[in-house]
Amino acid sequence: MSEATDLSRRRLLQYLGLTAVATAVVPEWLFAADEQGSQERSGQSEPDIEVGITAQPAESPILPGRPTKVWKFSGELVKGPPGTVKDIPDSYLGPILRLRQGQKVRIRFRNKLPEPCVIHQHGLHVPEEADGHPRHQIGSGQTAVYEFTVLDRAGTYWFHPHTHHRTAEQAYYGLAGLILVTDTEEQSLDLPHDEHDIPLVIQDRSFDDHNQLRYIGHMHDRFRGFLGDRVLVNGKPDFVLPVATRVYRLRILNGSNSRIYKLAWSDGSPLTVIGTDGGLLESPEVRNYLMLAPGERVDLWVDFRGRKLGDEITLRSAAFSGVMPMMGMGGGMMGGGGAGMMGRGMRGGMMGRMGAALPHGAEYPILTARIVREERDQLVLPRRLSQIQRYRPQDAANAQKPKSIHLSMRAMSPRLNGRSFELTRVAEEEIIPLNTMQLLEFVNRDHRAHEMMMAHPMHIHGQQFQVLKREMAPGFERHYSSVSQGFVDNGWKDTVLVMPGEKVTILKRFDHYTGLYLYHCHNLEHEDLDMMRNFLVQA
Repeated sequence: MSEATDLSRRRLLQYLGLTAVATAVVPEWLFAADEQGSQERSGQSEPDIEVGITAQPAESPILPGRPTKVWKFSGELVKGPPGTVKDIPDSYLGPILRLRQGQKVRIRFRNKLPEPCVIHQHGLHVPEEADGHPRHQIGSGQTAVYEFTVLDRAGTYWFHPHTHHRTAEQAYYGLAGLILVTDTEEQSLDLPHDEHDIPLVIQDRSFDDHNQLRYIGHMHDRFRGFLGDRVLVNGKPDFVLPVATRVYRLRILNGSNSRIYKLAWSDGSPLTVIGTDGGLLESPEVRNYLMLAPGERVDLWVDFRGRKLGDEITLRSAAFSGVMPMMGMGGGMMGGGGAGMMGRGMRGGMMGRMGAALPHGAEYPILTARIVREERDQLVLPRRLSQIQRYRPQDAANAQKPKSIHLSMRAMSPRLNGRSFELTRVAEEEIIPLNTMQLLEFVNRDHRAHEMMMAHPMHIHGQQFQVLKREMAPGFERHYSSVSQGFVDNGWKDTVLVMPGEKVTILKRFDHYTGLYLYHCHNLEHEDLDMMRNFLVQA
């Protein structure tokens, strides 16, 4: 039983130094709070949008033959415009919620799983009690109410469980959905919309001989993160996207537990990026390839004009290295992902336990776009997409003393500043004054466990942040060069990939809401191994 379970509401409030911590859950896990009282404490008036979300066991036809047992989020629109809740056809994935900036939203979450669960609105800036902190998880058969106003700009967000020590497996078995937000700035642009605006969720999975999902069973697999033996898109293998000879907007989410992708077109065509985690960029950026870590999103402008009926182009993950811990002869650092993992010292070790998993950093197809019809459009790629307020380091409350967060994997125990997750505890440097900007550094340079270093996608709950700079320590350049041109850091971010040997400096505001907000590695197995901590935002 966790330490907070035995805390009374009064003791917890005193411990956190807060005047009120409202919870929107029906009785049991931490404190008692009926639904009506919770809504009164939230201070939110009648919502514009009300949605019911249920987590429950289900079956999905993923592979030919026997259906696969999954866990699924299902959605129901209670109040709001038609089209607010839309299913992904024939998929175990949850619904797509289409919201607009400024709307007041109420989500009634019902847990029909045989274990506790909670929903995290990934990327959205919401009150703590709606953010999915594991201390707000509810038991089987219970109901929670999440209320928030959409403060975020137009962008591609998502929701998934954040259950204590169970996030990775619950997400792996299917619990995830999308949140697509629009605003007046986006609506003023002539971007592809409706059926030409396509969300694509990339995940890797493994199946047994009976088409059932197979999850990791060894500590080494948990240490490095789950790697499957096949790639699914929107819950389907060998995904073919039928398209016309026109422009599309592809919204791509890496919904995998730990796998990092290096996206590239098979014919060498460049990728045109119009948005990242927190919405549209100021202007389009062109890359030969894109790195996409778990939790990250990217929006692409893809022009199929000029192609012929029957033409195919494959979106693949290209080869790269340097993201995995490499223990070679004598414990020295080895190559990184892909072929480098096959070196001496790994045979019969981690590789021997990987089975048929696709090696991290190998090259393989993700999806195929097939031209199935001719269609004309007059869309022109905008030179200017959005206006972004740029943060300045000197405006940070701690401009002269950045908060450094050191990432380590010693003794197969992922840690942040040498600490593991404690449900409600915060260190002194993790207390953040409300309405301040903070300069933060993610430092992936553990010299005492050099051979165990690996890439970490670091995610912070609450407001989006801006990436200021990336700095690579000497000796890591060879592997870094295989990924360095694939980072798009000019927009708003909530997840950033930190490579071995790298220090990434970001600026983040902490506005509007007090409470506990998580920061953690979005390698979900690392998260469940307690590579996660709290920021306490207080007035």
